[in-house]
Amino acid sequence: MLTPEHSAIITATVPILKTGGETLTRHFYLKLFNDFPEVIPFFNQANQHGGTQQRALANSILMYAANIDRLQELGPLVNTIINKHASLQILPEHYPKVGAALLGSIREVLGAEVATDAVIDAWASAYGQLVEILTGAEEQIYAANEQAEGGWRGAREFKVAAKTVESDEITSFVFAPADGGKVVSFLPGQYIGLLVTVDGTEMRRQYSLSAESNGATYRISVKREPNGKVSNHLHGAVNVGDSVTLFPPSGAFTLAESDKPLVLISGGVGITPTLAMLGAALRTRRPVHFIHAARHAGVHAFRSHIDELAEKHPQLSRYYVYEQDHGSDVKAHATGYIGKEHLADWLPESRDVEAYFLGPTPFMKAMKTHLRELGVPEAQTYYEFFGPAEALQ
Repeated sequence: MLTPEHSAIITATVPILKTGGETLTRHFYLKLFNDFPEVIPFFNQANQHGGTQQRALANSILMYAANIDRLQELGPLVNTIINKHASLQILPEHYPKVGAALLGSIREVLGAEVATDAVIDAWASAYGQLVEILTGAEEQIYAANEQAEGGWRGAREFKVAAKTVESDEITSFVFAPADGGKVVSFLPGQYIGLLVTVDGTEMRRQYSLSAESNGATYRISVKREPNGKVSNHLHGAVNVGDSVTLFPPSGAFTLAESDKPLVLISGGVGITPTLAMLGAALRTRRPVHFIHAARHAGVHAFRSHIDELAEKHPQLSRYYVYEQDHGSDVKAHATGYIGKEHLADWLPESRDVEAYFLGPTPFMKAMKTHLRELGVPEAQTYYEFFGPAEALQ
């Protein structure tokens, strides 16, 4: 049980975490993977090599420690973590392993003089409190998916029903249940967990659902990353008729009901969740401003699809920006990067809109700044980002 004394000790460790949090989390991951290699499939090793995972965890630990007495302040962060865990099927039996690696790392990195028995005891209690919060919320998601029409718990076999090349880099996969049953519905913006075996190694990834919920199939659209083991496996080795294992949909970055004009801004493969959002929005009367950035026409996926929708739905305005002209006959509305001046021209005159944006970190940082400076209320801007919050400031 977390006592006031424990909370005071946790709060006192915040300055140490601010200066050495990433060192601690790097040590933690090394210890976790060495002591419990069975958890490796739950982690994207590319994020490990790039430091993304370490920075995200360090940020989460720091926020948790700083708000140990007011956890309600962590609402959005906790909800994001819970949904990520649910999509990967993190279970109660995984938490003791993570806890052992975390507490051991605190002792080993900070040293016995700083990480005293009292400090370790406090962090053990704090971790226990966090585990109760996460496992309780994750079980609610698992139970809801199991009880819903077309739902299931854990892994389920699907077959690749279609594979479509969308651009030079992005390919879509449509999955249908191998048992011929229905699938649980999902909210626009959510993602599914995918379990594959690559070169004899089990790996788990999350991919945004790129088409509206239909109760029968799921579609994801995957960018082939240069060093992405799973994305290259999907592009090169997974074909129509092959089996894959999926976990039920999850995700907190979803389209909220509103009658305000909708602004969807995406960069690169960040377009995928906006496609489901766009389809849902066009079934209403709300105006939609769809803005997409790509390096060039060759990597711009779904352009013809968006153009066709614009022909059918007068409330849809679309704008494209290409970083490079690339010598293609297919032109964009602007060349370079999406600037504040572009958004000023393309957004409604009234800034009372609901804006959703997703893409690479520099892109998201720019969009967040531009929207704020143009007067779009921050409470009406939505994005999904699992790295350090400071990166978007």
